Amino acid sequence: MKRNIKLAAAILAGSILGVQQAEAQIAVRGETVYTMAGTPIKNGVVLIKDGKIEAVGAANTVQVPQGYTSYTAKVVTPGLVDARTTVGLAGIYNIPADQQHLEKTTPVQPELRAIDSYNPKEELVKWVRELGVTTINTGHAPGALVSGQTMTVKTTPDALRYPVLDTTTMIAFTIGNSVAENFNSPKTSAKAVAMLRSELQAAQAYGKKAANKDASKRPDRNLKMEYLAGVLSGKYKAVVTANKANDIMTALRLAKEFNLNIILDGAAEAYLVADEIKAAGVPVILHPTMARAGGEAKNMSFETAAILTKAGVPVAIQSGYEAYVPKARVVLFEAGVAVANGLTTEQGLATITSNAAKIIGADKRVGSLEKGKDADVVLFDGDPFEYTSHVCAVIIDGKLVSEQCK
Repeated sequence: MKRNIKLAAAILAGSILGVQQAEAQIAVRGETVYTMAGTPIKNGVVLIKDGKIEAVGAANTVQVPQGYTSYTAKVVTPGLVDARTTVGLAGIYNIPADQQHLEKTTPVQPELRAIDSYNPKEELVKWVRELGVTTINTGHAPGALVSGQTMTVKTTPDALRYPVLDTTTMIAFTIGNSVAENFNSPKTSAKAVAMLRSELQAAQAYGKKAANKDASKRPDRNLKMEYLAGVLSGKYKAVVTANKANDIMTALRLAKEFNLNIILDGAAEAYLVADEIKAAGVPVILHPTMARAGGEAKNMSFETAAILTKAGVPVAIQSGYEAYVPKARVVLFEAGVAVANGLTTEQGLATITSNAAKIIGADKRVGSLEKGKDADVVLFDGDPFEYTSHVCAVIIDGKLVSEQCK
């Protein structure tokens, strides 16, 4: 391995722990290990066996068994989690052939499945993987009243057997001007919310009829109504993109009216209504910290993550969606800016590990280094938020998938 990451044990049979190698027994040693499940461990060890974390602790308490392949790093963290992205649906070339993230034929399409458009071999998936992102909640972009579904998936390079944690993590809603830019109707926020309320009311009626014990009285299957009814019943979370403070408040009113389990997305002006968001018990997947301050996000702030965290609002930082090349931001760098603007190092890491995993409902498997969880680990040659540091190795499900310092 390069720079400060060292291959500390010979690998037999000429194998270099490439992408195709079977799950191995691995020991990862770090001068600092951020487990995100407790205080950082100095001179720590993470043992990996059969794709899972076997043990985590200080080097003087965790004995490395014989036969384990050992790696050493300055800093070790859990695999990074991107809580809201379009990677794998939006492609690197920004041409119609690789842009599958937003269907513009009609503004309400909750039945559109992310898994039907996701391309695990898309170059952007490889790009974020090599920079430590091991789990993504990806899917349909903001820009439609209901644009479709998101899915939670590992960024492994295996095109045939990529691990899907959840095929339908969320249903994506948008409240704001971007909808008017993409459709003939609605053209105003009031019309948009009226349309949403009408669709949700129709879904309520559909759900009641579909639950009738008499099969002859159930309606014909309607995928749009079925998924909206799933949002109403709590089967699916609603991720609602809203950037302006008034649109955020509209989202909170809508959630209260229909008893929706929502997550705010984008939320550029969330710092203006942090108390209201906290009172509603709603988490926020914040826009990329370095997003361009324009349009509905013109009043964004680098300090929003810190303000929300201080107010007690659960926060994740996303890579989000970009309408221009290179198409993919990397959450590691976005969180670094938040750390430079009020978050502590551990709070910053939480926005792209433990907090992010919890918000998307994947925390039983990813987001922290704990016994029994998936062995997703990132090895750094320095402080993860220092510009001169590099991601030098990435492990997903116990397999080394990248070993180039980037």
